Amino acid sequence: MNFSALFAYILYTALAGLALLLLLLYLRNPYICQDLSYTITAIKIAIRMSKFKKQKPFYSILDCFLDQVARQPHKKFIVFEESSYTYSQADKESNRVARALSKHAQLKEGDTVALFLGNEPQFVWIWLALTKLGCNASLLNYNIRSKSLLHCFSCCEAKVLVADLRGAVEEVLPTLNQQGVRVFILSEDCDVEGIESLSDKIQQASDQPLSPQLRANINLKSPALYIYTSGTTGLPKAAVINHERLWMASFVQAVAGVRSDDIIYVYLPLYHSSGFLMGLCGAIEKGITVVLRRKFSASHFWNDCRKYNVTVIQYIGEIMRYLCNTPKRDNDRDHKVRLALGNGIRADTWTDFLQRFGAIRICECYGATEGNIGFVNYAGKVGAIGKENFLHKMGCPYALIRYDTEKEEPVKDSRGFCIEVPRGETGLLIARIAERSPFIGYAKNSQQTEKKKVRDVFVKGDLYFNSGDLLKIDNEGFVFFQDRIGDTFRWKGENVATTEVADHLLMVDCIKEANVYGVKVPGHEGRIGMAALTLKENMDFDGKAAYQHVKNFLPSYARPRFIRIQDALVVTGTFKQMKVKLGEEGFNPAVIRDPLFYLEDNKGYVPMTQEIFSSIAEGRIRL
Repeated sequence: MNFSALFAYILYTALAGLALLLLLLYLRNPYICQDLSYTITAIKIAIRMSKFKKQKPFYSILDCFLDQVARQPHKKFIVFEESSYTYSQADKESNRVARALSKHAQLKEGDTVALFLGNEPQFVWIWLALTKLGCNASLLNYNIRSKSLLHCFSCCEAKVLVADLRGAVEEVLPTLNQQGVRVFILSEDCDVEGIESLSDKIQQASDQPLSPQLRANINLKSPALYIYTSGTTGLPKAAVINHERLWMASFVQAVAGVRSDDIIYVYLPLYHSSGFLMGLCGAIEKGITVVLRRKFSASHFWNDCRKYNVTVIQYIGEIMRYLCNTPKRDNDRDHKVRLALGNGIRADTWTDFLQRFGAIRICECYGATEGNIGFVNYAGKVGAIGKENFLHKMGCPYALIRYDTEKEEPVKDSRGFCIEVPRGETGLLIARIAERSPFIGYAKNSQQTEKKKVRDVFVKGDLYFNSGDLLKIDNEGFVFFQDRIGDTFRWKGENVATTEVADHLLMVDCIKEANVYGVKVPGHEGRIGMAALTLKENMDFDGKAAYQHVKNFLPSYARPRFIRIQDALVVTGTFKQMKVKLGEEGFNPAVIRDPLFYLEDNKGYVPMTQEIFSSIAEGRIRL
């Protein structure tokens, strides 16, 4: 018997069978390789988190930073404008800050310090310093002023405020002084009573390491940060970020495929979770270089990427559209960017971005600062915010439930429990609150924390987090964002998704940006559609073309009845469109100075007049 031939035959048959099996698996699931890669990464992260929970003393993101300092002291950590700082230099700078604050502000473990700073290296040094002292940092939005600033400050009960915005601080200084708050400004001297200089004290301090005993009682569940919601629906709320949550957010870079030799461009505000947790902390976890910019600039974006050899970029909200709206250049594809990580990109912008700027892998994510559930579109399907994975659902059980947008509450069955929607249908995302998927809530705001909880969902006594988002999951397991609960409005007994209407309006040639929302009309139930638009350069609003498009592609109840032309759309500091204020302003031409248009039946969009408004308000025109 020829054993060599027999062995070769068996081997060939086995390989052929394996190849056939892989082909069948691929045909059944074209994303099997990405699913497998994600599963392996998720298992590695779970093992690390399990290790952190048992490790004594507690291993924090600061300890990870200190390990990077020991491993690669001379590697660039922060690049800012024309300056750069190595991991070792950053460590020493933060040691100085920690010693200065410990001595002059008498900080101790567990204290909270509010940071009112823009994007600059000192922001990073101060946060690292506070962590070395076992203190929490409250990251204040540097765009807020007066009442909002005091509200945010009081949420976290901070004892100290560190700022570089002297004018804004002086507005609220009397109140801060009354509360006994120590106020430090990043300058070498200050002649304002009640404000102390900090830069001079930092320069005089030693850069020697601090004792780990200063943070000996910190553990995985201890608060690490307070990060504020964007305030699209009122005053911002302070989300409590503990060390466990901080770690999980930092691992998003690993899931997205960031490598140790990458260079990430962080221009998103460090007071926000995307810039701070996913950007800065993720960079520390991977040990990479951060190119830090004060704020986003569409005109400088790609030049910065070329200048600093950026390989990974972040995005949020409307930023990718802003980049696509810049004038086209011959060198649009001349860059080293290979990965874009973020959330909020529309499907049309996604396609335009890739066509114009080249084969950049876009990793779209979903999650809320305070939430206990998130998704990652690791497979790169255009338009999806994530993909289901069995391991993810085991660790954090979630469901999409039927939701009544008119009553603004979940639909219940005859037994009083929520109804899970089938695949392909839109539902409200909820996630179980449990030990492995906790929801901490908001600082000093138990009322708003309770509002985010849903009880007795599928069985008596269960507890879920209400995301406030309407999502849809297709047959391949891809997750698609549909709308925010408050953004979806009901008209003529039908639900209108603002994102869908906006996508259609953007297909009209003259329209550059669209923000769709609902407005109340006297004598009518629900809210009718209105859109704030910006126009492309040197173009006027083409009412006939807009009417023809919405007539062809949208049902009558979803067509915006009113159009408002603006020079620029109002967005939050994290580039989310503001809808609530626009909805409250309505469509009265006596109040609104922007050009307004009204959709007249069978005629198209015509200029809005006071006579038309009065006729609608008095019921002579029925909508």
